[in-house]
Amino acid sequence: MRMSNIESQLSPYETKPGYINMTTQPTKLTSEEISNIDAYWRACNYLAAGMIYLRDNPLLREPLKIEHVKSRLLGHWGSSPGLSFTYIHLNRLINKYDLNAIFLAGPGHGAPGVLGPVYLEGAYSEIYPNKSEDEHGMRQFFKEFSFPGGIGSHCTPETPGSIHEGGELGYSVSHAFGAAYDNPDLIVAVVVGDGESETAPLATSWHSNKFLNPIRDGAVLPILHLNGYKINNPTILSRIPHEELENLFKGYGWTPYFVEGSDPDTMHQAMAATMEQCVLEIRRIQQEARCSGQPIRPRWPMIVLRSPKGWTGPKEVDGKKVEGFWRAHQVPLGNVRDTPEHFKQLEDWLRSYKPEELFDRDGRLLPELKALAPKGARRMSANPHANGGLLRKALHMPDCREYAAVVTKPGTTSAENTRPLGKFLRDIMSLNMHNFRVFGPDENSSNKLDNVYEVSKKTWLADYLPEDADGGELSPDGRVMEMLSEHTLEGWLEGYLLTGRHGFFSTYEAFVHVIDSMFNQHAKWLAMSKEVAWRAPVSSLNLLITSTVWRQDHNGFTHQDPGFLDVVVNKSPAVTRIYLPPDVNCLLTVANHCLNSTDYINVIVCDKQKHLQFLDMDAAIKHCTKGIGIWGWASNDQGFEPDLVIASAGDIPTKEALAAVVLLRENFPELKIRFINVVDLYKLTPESEHPHGLSDKDFDSLFTLDKPILFNFHGYPWLIHRLAYRRNNHKNLHVRGYKEKGSINTPLELAIQNEIDRFSLVIDAINRVPALRVAGAHVKESMRDMQIECRNYAYEHGTDLPEVDNWVWPY
Repeated sequence: MRMSNIESQLSPYETKPGYINMTTQPTKLTSEEISNIDAYWRACNYLAAGMIYLRDNPLLREPLKIEHVKSRLLGHWGSSPGLSFTYIHLNRLINKYDLNAIFLAGPGHGAPGVLGPVYLEGAYSEIYPNKSEDEHGMRQFFKEFSFPGGIGSHCTPETPGSIHEGGELGYSVSHAFGAAYDNPDLIVAVVVGDGESETAPLATSWHSNKFLNPIRDGAVLPILHLNGYKINNPTILSRIPHEELENLFKGYGWTPYFVEGSDPDTMHQAMAATMEQCVLEIRRIQQEARCSGQPIRPRWPMIVLRSPKGWTGPKEVDGKKVEGFWRAHQVPLGNVRDTPEHFKQLEDWLRSYKPEELFDRDGRLLPELKALAPKGARRMSANPHANGGLLRKALHMPDCREYAAVVTKPGTTSAENTRPLGKFLRDIMSLNMHNFRVFGPDENSSNKLDNVYEVSKKTWLADYLPEDADGGELSPDGRVMEMLSEHTLEGWLEGYLLTGRHGFFSTYEAFVHVIDSMFNQHAKWLAMSKEVAWRAPVSSLNLLITSTVWRQDHNGFTHQDPGFLDVVVNKSPAVTRIYLPPDVNCLLTVANHCLNSTDYINVIVCDKQKHLQFLDMDAAIKHCTKGIGIWGWASNDQGFEPDLVIASAGDIPTKEALAAVVLLRENFPELKIRFINVVDLYKLTPESEHPHGLSDKDFDSLFTLDKPILFNFHGYPWLIHRLAYRRNNHKNLHVRGYKEKGSINTPLELAIQNEIDRFSLVIDAINRVPALRVAGAHVKESMRDMQIECRNYAYEHGTDLPEVDNWVWPY
């Protein structure tokens, strides 16, 4: 049976899925079970409220005093009870069926609702011994929540069991699916806030169920939590008719189950039966698919949980409705230290959970309640999938040199820069068919990476048409993830990486901005994770930006935007890397390095079209290892101090800069020119600012102390100034790059408009080198004449002047 094949692929950290009899039915909870579950939930809610309000007297062993209450009240109460309610009901099924499960909180601001059960399971105290499972530890736990130097107010990397912070809303479902891919034993329970459900990324991510293969993948169980309100507004999905809501999710391809109400006992019984029904349905779907070998698209179950916002909290404050209304969103009782009525109401509320019935004299959860939590790695807070570096295995990598472009003489032959990379990725995938995927928004063929389809097609579990057999490249077993939603793809990839696997994402340069904020959030997660000793390193997020600005002449102005790099440099230097390989062999070298790295976001910028090739593989490896270097074959200053430094970063800027070098040498034979190419953009920063930064001495040796520097750059020119502004010779640094000028142009005309073309660079050199300012006037005029000629030719013929377009290095 196919089941045995899947079981043989499991990690040593995993166990085989517990067998569930196909005729198993949910069982009704006994009164004792309801009592214990509700007591456990009361303990969770007490902890959640205590985290927000208390800094001392954690078990209310004495009357509450003003000094026991925090001076600054921070936290989100509203969604916390629903989160812990869901968490503990999943715990019951983990115990009953020996499930392998993790928990994602979409409304991560409701961290108290997750931290509570995590603490009660014991995992928090194991990792943070000062938060021990006793009165002293609980006091620290309460005090440090949302407190300087303490515990974050979201499900941050410091939270055991978390792979999703939930600070920025919209990515919980895509993260959950990324975690489930290639994890056949895993159930990913993800709570989706009804505010979060209004975001575009979340709305699109419901379609992820068309990409989940029940044979080789795990399952995602979404719980849409309708508590009715955001910060100060009702939520859309909570205010549409039941039938419309049900049809919405049926239209998405889900089978929705509803749990609705506010009475705890009734809701416990309903949630227990419904969640168990969903788990049984998941296992039935998986077993049928794995036994038959038919990976059909099922209608996976999901739960719609409708419960009051701020459930079990104050019903009214100052005569105004709180529970079940937006006022419960954050701190339901404010000004507690200054308002006696609020202070009294707070104590009554906290005591309503009866902590004396939940914790023993030492402050430990009662044994009969402690028994409700799973044990060991079955605890969702201790599941290794939520610390994916523990499960990560290095990729089996082919030798990137086997895909090299043949370069016998620099700058004389052309090749598609990304085509060999596609072959490299193809063979990486063939060697890693269980832990590597390629992601891209309907662009892998366009980006010349389509060789990957030779070993694995595009994942597709929706309907097929006969014509798909002719070039559709679709398969339910595919490992290439394509969907025209950069948000969903990025979320899948992040979830896949955070659970211990590897991936590669390519997208058009202009539209990588769609995931600007997702990049920001992942960079923050990685930076924080580096400070958490128990977080094992995960594979880097590798992002190829192609279809770049200088070859978007046919798509026009909307497709011309190299500004993602400006976003990247805002993030921590501990986790961000930017590479601009100028040719095939440099791209292969950079990709090989990035795919072997951990805990970074590697941004690689390289166009997909045919470009000149500059370095053979040995030279490329040396050049990329250094990250920056003098190209001796393009320089004529050996043994001299140069008159001019010309530098480049990016494929088209490098070609144009080299052509400018030739024009200058032809017109001014005595001029000493040093040519520098930059692959690793962070080399330009001081070493004190980034671990890749050059020392001041090395920078000065390359760029001189006082000679003019012309830097031809792929992106917006001010980024280079931002990186190098502290360098000694910054006053002589003159950068050319994209200046928001473009339309439907030829490549050269676009370069001329933005002044990165060879003629503009020659003019610039004449203006900057003192000896040429007057003597170079005639050459300057001829360069302007060439610009006019090239533009006129483009306007008449629709192509660039052949002798300019087909330029090669002549020396």
